Amino acid sequence: KPVSATEKKKKKVIATFYLTIYFFSQNCIEERRTQCSVHFITLKKLNRLAHMRLKKGRDQTHEAKQRVDVLHLQLQNLLYEVMHLQKEIGKCLEFRSQHEEIELVSEEEFFQEAPAEISRPHVTRDDQHQLTLARLDWELEQRKRLAEQYKMSLARKEKIQKAIEQKREYLSSLQPGLQNIMQASLPVQEYLAIPFEHMQKQAEVSRHLPPPLYVLLVQAGAYGQACDKNLSVSISGDVDEAKALSRPPEDSQDDESDSDAEEEQQNTKRRRATVGVQLDDKRKEMLRRHPLSLCVDLKCKDGSVLHLFFYYLMNLNILTVKTKVSTTTDLSGAVSAGSLLNSESLLNCLYASDHGKETPNPANRYQFDKVGITTFADYVSDLGHPYVWVQKLGGLQFSSDMLSYNMLPSRWIIILQHSIIPVSSECQHLFPAKVVSGLMRWTMMSYQEFTHVLKAGLVRETDLFFMAVVERGTARLLAAVVMNPRYPEVAPLFSFSLHWKEERSGRTDDNLRAMESEVNVFRSELQGPRPGLQLLTNQIQRLCVCLDVYLETESQVCDGSEGPKEFPREKMCLRTARGPSRLKPFKYNHPQGFFSHR
Repeated sequence: KPVSATEKKKKKVIATFYLTIYFFSQNCIEERRTQCSVHFITLKKLNRLAHMRLKKGRDQTHEAKQRVDVLHLQLQNLLYEVMHLQKEIGKCLEFRSQHEEIELVSEEEFFQEAPAEISRPHVTRDDQHQLTLARLDWELEQRKRLAEQYKMSLARKEKIQKAIEQKREYLSSLQPGLQNIMQASLPVQEYLAIPFEHMQKQAEVSRHLPPPLYVLLVQAGAYGQACDKNLSVSISGDVDEAKALSRPPEDSQDDESDSDAEEEQQNTKRRRATVGVQLDDKRKEMLRRHPLSLCVDLKCKDGSVLHLFFYYLMNLNILTVKTKVSTTTDLSGAVSAGSLLNSESLLNCLYASDHGKETPNPANRYQFDKVGITTFADYVSDLGHPYVWVQKLGGLQFSSDMLSYNMLPSRWIIILQHSIIPVSSECQHLFPAKVVSGLMRWTMMSYQEFTHVLKAGLVRETDLFFMAVVERGTARLLAAVVMNPRYPEVAPLFSFSLHWKEERSGRTDDNLRAMESEVNVFRSELQGPRPGLQLLTNQIQRLCVCLDVYLETESQVCDGSEGPKEFPREKMCLRTARGPSRLKPFKYNHPQGFFSHR
């Protein structure tokens, strides 16, 4: 198709325009590239400067930290030096010189006795340090002088010891000759009835006798020499065992360690002893005799001899006697004579009511309770009769009729203060096997707190007043106890107050009044063996039993059940209540084991 000139011109213009734009754009790009290169170089410069500044800042920071560390280390060194110096100062202040342990003479005595060249009063009176040094110098001078005296005394002692040894050798050389003389004089001693050798041996053995037997030996020997030539006294027994008893124990620690090792070996090989065997061993130890005994022989005109054998029981602190009659004629066919001379009853009732069946020492009753011995009469045939007159012969004084007013605090009161009610085996049948209520506290009170009882004339100001607290669960019973000095002839008096849900007393509660009657009125059931020293503990034990019955049989107000859940029924009762006052069964019936009303 043919192109017009106008179109050609138009195309030429367009081409020129595009060429112009192209050349312009090429120039702009070059300029921009140049500018970008310059800017990039500037950025690299700035980056390098920033890194250099950062490194410089880090170096400066590191240098500052090093300076701070050096200063901190110097500070720590200074603090350590300060602490070390403080410790050294403390040690110096706490230092105790050896001269402080030396007992120096007083300053007044020092200035009076010490010479002027040592005391130097013009210096030491104003300077304590110089005074101490001067006193130490004077002490040194004195000790040197005493050391010289000690050496001289030792030399003199050696001389005296040599003289003693010479005399001892001389005396030992005389002993065989004296023994020969004694043996040669035996016929003369027998002819003159002067058993000098026998008396000497007996005097040597008598040193190992216990005090009561020694008193009896001296008294009987003196009476025989002065009044009755037919009375003779002799000592028999194991002298070596008696010496071992009187000898102090040595190397007790080694013995104990050896015995412990042996016991450990034995325990691994054999079973432990039963309770019965242990009680038997304790009884044997308690009834143990002293190895030595006395024999008093009374010779009659017809030639018969009455032998009295006296023994001492070490743990019971009493004397016993056994008799034996040696007759010149045979009395086996004479029934009445043989019964009269029976060794078991020959000395009975020499004094009124002195049968010799029970121990006259009141302390033995409490010792017997520990090992389960009911009466000493079961052991009389083996140990002998503990007559009262035998104790007096040995210088032992016991008052069997004394009241236990002075013994009571030392025995029962101390045990009751530890909240323990001791009940002996003879009185176990008076109470059930299980008693839940227990004694919590036993304290002594003043008579001013019992004014209402004093006004009633029931007690006196000289009586002893105590307060016992018995508890079971939330129930708490307060018992005011009055002890008469004539206890047990005059029984203790009890008054109760129960704190459970509300406060109750014998004035407001019939059952508490009945409990007081059980303890105060029916006390004869609680006397125990004579003389009734266990009455107090039995009364407290009955009080605990009555409190158990009271709480277990007390009916609930809400549901009317037999007893509250806190106190389950453990006592067997025929009837829980009786009569209009709803009294509870407080009487215990043995051996059936149930409670009933009176």
